[in-house]
Amino acid sequence: MEKIKMTTPLVEMDGDEMTRILWQMIKEELLLPFVDLKTEYYDLGLPERDRTSDQVTIDAANANKKYGVAVKCATITPNVQRMSEYHLHQMWKSPNATIRAILDGTVFRAPILLSCVKPVVKTWEAPITIARHAYGDIYKSVELRTEEPGVATLRFVGQSGAVQEVEVQRLDGPAVLQGMHNKEQSIRSFARSCFQYAIDTKQDLWFSTKDTISKTYDGAFKEIFDQEYQSYQAQFETLGISYFYTLIDDAVARVIRSKGGFIWACKNYDGDVMSDMVSTAFGSLAMMTSVLVSPDGNYEYEAAHGTVTRHYYRYLKGEETSTNPMATIFAWTGALHKRGELDQLPDLCSFAEKLEAACIDTLQSGIMTKDLCSLAEGIEVKPVNTADFIRAIRANLEQKLA
Repeated sequence: MEKIKMTTPLVEMDGDEMTRILWQMIKEELLLPFVDLKTEYYDLGLPERDRTSDQVTIDAANANKKYGVAVKCATITPNVQRMSEYHLHQMWKSPNATIRAILDGTVFRAPILLSCVKPVVKTWEAPITIARHAYGDIYKSVELRTEEPGVATLRFVGQSGAVQEVEVQRLDGPAVLQGMHNKEQSIRSFARSCFQYAIDTKQDLWFSTKDTISKTYDGAFKEIFDQEYQSYQAQFETLGISYFYTLIDDAVARVIRSKGGFIWACKNYDGDVMSDMVSTAFGSLAMMTSVLVSPDGNYEYEAAHGTVTRHYYRYLKGEETSTNPMATIFAWTGALHKRGELDQLPDLCSFAEKLEAACIDTLQSGIMTKDLCSLAEGIEVKPVNTADFIRAIRANLEQKLA
């Protein structure tokens, strides 16, 4: 068959470890045979980020702003162990945090549901979408470690020359310190994105922080959400959907008791943690979609999980792995579908939809990676390795495209 044409490139951000291996397998088996794939390629693997002093990450984010749609592989955020393992010049910040800081916007994460995999939380009947703020907090924080007693202060010098200063703590010995921030403009963008997404998908919106403890920092989030809601309240009421705020510990209890089918807006770190909890409870972290939507209409699709280090070490030893590629495949289909929408290419949109359907059909038939086998109910499962799973998806895809 003739390959499906593209007119505008996707920004392709390659990654690390096992997901980098999956990335190439997906392209070779599921994309390149069927699509005349156009991408502007950036290698965000840790060695290249170190070689370029992380400039490649900045360039990739700016390319995303230029072309509007990107697809990203999972990447390593280095710690002390990774510094030694990869012989890094410095402990580079999270590439996701860098990209999100440049694009701003909100990350929306939702599970991929299968009828044969029941949620661990028995009351859940519909997906829970995590809306994660994509800027600031600990991901843009600065830190230091002290070795002696002293006084820690937080100081702000305004452009006018005005100074605000508060005492953090009088320390009687070694300690660790962290300073983090957020910007009102980014918080407002986050709020607007959440309210608009709730309207677009006709879902209730929940928002949670801990303003009883963090009265100024988290209090600002609550106040800004309340202010922004005034512009959307009439539309919410017309659609019969609701918005409410609660403390994050209360929100967790409510989520566990709920039926699902709503959007849960969280600050950056909270969203990072809660999206893993939601995806795992629905089945597997490898079954969680993720898209960053910026205020000016740029999109970056990625998997919500990490680089699957344990499987990568096995792969390097020549051992067979059964790594679930679903979230990475859906990152590609999400990006291709959005590119097709923006460029008015219905064939490209249709291809993305058929590839997703081929993935679901493969799993529903019982052919699946080992992480799902113990979760499936009502079907006969056939555990396969990653390569065989992708080949099975391709066979189903070819039938749908015939």
